[in-house]
Amino acid sequence: MLIDGLQCGFFDRGVFEDLKAGGFSCVTPTLGFWEGAIESFDSVAKWRDLERANADLMTIVRKTDDILAAERDGKVAMLLGYQNTNLLDGRIRYVELFADLGVKVLQLTYNNQNELGSSCYETVDPGLARFGREVVREMNQCGMLIDLSHVGDRTTLDAIEWSQKPVSITHANPASVFPHKRNKTDAIIKALAEKGGVIGCAAYRNITPEPACDSVDAWAQMVAQTVDIAGIEHVGLGTDFSHHSNQVYLDWMRSGRWTRSVQYGAASAAKPGPSEKPAWLKRISGLSDVGPALARVGFHAAEVEKITSGNWLRLYRATIG
Repeated sequence: MLIDGLQCGFFDRGVFEDLKAGGFSCVTPTLGFWEGAIESFDSVAKWRDLERANADLMTIVRKTDDILAAERDGKVAMLLGYQNTNLLDGRIRYVELFADLGVKVLQLTYNNQNELGSSCYETVDPGLARFGREVVREMNQCGMLIDLSHVGDRTTLDAIEWSQKPVSITHANPASVFPHKRNKTDAIIKALAEKGGVIGCAAYRNITPEPACDSVDAWAQMVAQTVDIAGIEHVGLGTDFSHHSNQVYLDWMRSGRWTRSVQYGAASAAKPGPSEKPAWLKRISGLSDVGPALARVGFHAAEVEKITSGNWLRLYRATIG
């Protein structure tokens, strides 16, 4: 099995075919970044249309057993998620509502501070807000996985401590391996692991060492460095791979409706455009090369299985049910 903790972009039948060809069992697609409730309901509805139109290839996950059933049936399971909590529109009851509609992963903040807490790009991180605490506990109760990938350091640590269930960093790398505001300190990764959580190693060029973008073996070595920090039970895959994205999509991701100024996200003024995909991951089916690469850098078969699927499955079982 092969599970990717986060992908984004535009999904269609061709993407589902690529995922199946690559050996994927489950993927978390990004349904939105800055959208409010109505737009987010529209996104969920479109994904239900996709499920009906591609019922031979994919299925939407409601429970962890759906992933195993999809694997048996030769389909790819899609674990729906958002990279922000704007979809709640400040309403605590919308957590349960979206969970019932099949949204099982929510990132607490994206690239801006919101009502819940801080993003990784804020100058000052005041920590998890009172509304953030309410949402965390509501997500615990409603079977949603908490994602802290773009969240500020203090807010991340607060959420790890406050949550009654393990949480995730679905798509980031250790800052000790590649210094970047989007990546996570060793202290955060260890705190995540102590509570049973999982970090998904990213293949997004702006937050990944250049050698790890040049070869799958170097990327596998980066995964090994992450395992050295978190432990073998707490590392998975979270590529942040983008399908069919364009400049309009990129501008929306970075700027939403909150600014008139130029925003670069994890990029920079020196490299403002779309991030070039890793040389070894031009197509998402290339992720099937990761298992053999992990073996080449020293992981035995049972450890490879944990990194490529088992750790995510355990976390999903503990959170979404």
